[in-house]
Amino acid sequence: MTAIPRLQPILFLDNSIESEQLVDIRDNLSAIVLLADSLWLGGDEGTLVERLRRDAYGNFAAHRRFDLASVLDLPVPGANSEIDLEGLDVDGGYLWLIGSHSLKRKKPEKDKTAEKNRQRLAGVSGDGNRYTLARVPLNESVEPVRQVGALSAARLQGDRTGDLLSAALLADKQFAPFCVIPSKDNGVDVEGLAVRGNRAFAGLRGPVLRGWAVILEMELNESGAGLLGFASPVRKHFLQLEGLGVRDLAIAGSDLYILAGPSMDLDGPVCLFRWKGALDQTSEALVWGEELEKLLEVPYGTGSNRGRDHAEGITLTAAQGGLLSVLICYDSPAAARVHGPDKVRVDLFDLKGASPQ
Repeated sequence: MTAIPRLQPILFLDNSIESEQLVDIRDNLSAIVLLADSLWLGGDEGTLVERLRRDAYGNFAAHRRFDLASVLDLPVPGANSEIDLEGLDVDGGYLWLIGSHSLKRKKPEKDKTAEKNRQRLAGVSGDGNRYTLARVPLNESVEPVRQVGALSAARLQGDRTGDLLSAALLADKQFAPFCVIPSKDNGVDVEGLAVRGNRAFAGLRGPVLRGWAVILEMELNESGAGLLGFASPVRKHFLQLEGLGVRDLAIAGSDLYILAGPSMDLDGPVCLFRWKGALDQTSEALVWGEELEKLLEVPYGTGSNRGRDHAEGITLTAAQGGLLSVLICYDSPAAARVHGPDKVRVDLFDLKGASPQ
């Protein structure tokens, strides 16, 4: 049964921003992480990240925007480039982020001819900034900067053609065929990031292999000024998520929480799973469905909301009684969530039996 949120906090965006940009932020949320009262949001366009502050009513306001291009040396400069942010986390004084590492195919548009739309569907392209896994320090004012004391911004080694992660996938017999396929065609599409210490977990929305989803685990090290490398080969964890791919990840204690949804361009189903003891795993894992705990069936667009309300990001927060709640943001929010160009509701669900430890 689809879960009912306990609360639906409102995100109040900065209404001094022009309406078209506000709608882009509001309708394209793909990553979220909460640090104390600071809520960070990422979208699939441009190189900006959003920060809001929790207010006395449990909503989030005081919106500020930060351009990651000013604190990271991205391979493709310019306003028209995009990281396609698909995962955020906070750990060790850093804001961590990951791009989709995917190729893209244009959508058909109703105002174009059939021939033009066939051409759009035939074209496949990429963006060098999508090949980004990076960290940026947060200063005392919770702002992303290049350096704070011993903490410094760094990015996984790479250039506009790829990085160490995409190279590892291209060299892998299971994943190489999917590296040339666009994201929404079951090609490689990174969605979700969770970091603890030098371990980074990245989810794959696609490919889903014979119904098995994949989480990649990377052991990171310093490899030069402003650069990160791999201390060991990338690990592949296969999980039976009822045929779904990964949309986002979060860590509590030694457990990994997994938001799962369709790999293709479908509305649902969308579920939240818990992989108990994931961080205790010291080798590649194959996790059967009965070894996972399904915590929630998340709302998604149906009926008049078909094509809307795609759950894309999760972040964990403390609930009453020492338990956890999960805050979920949505791409293409349904009309009921939207209150003008500058306000949108997200969902807060309590997780029964789930604790931070």
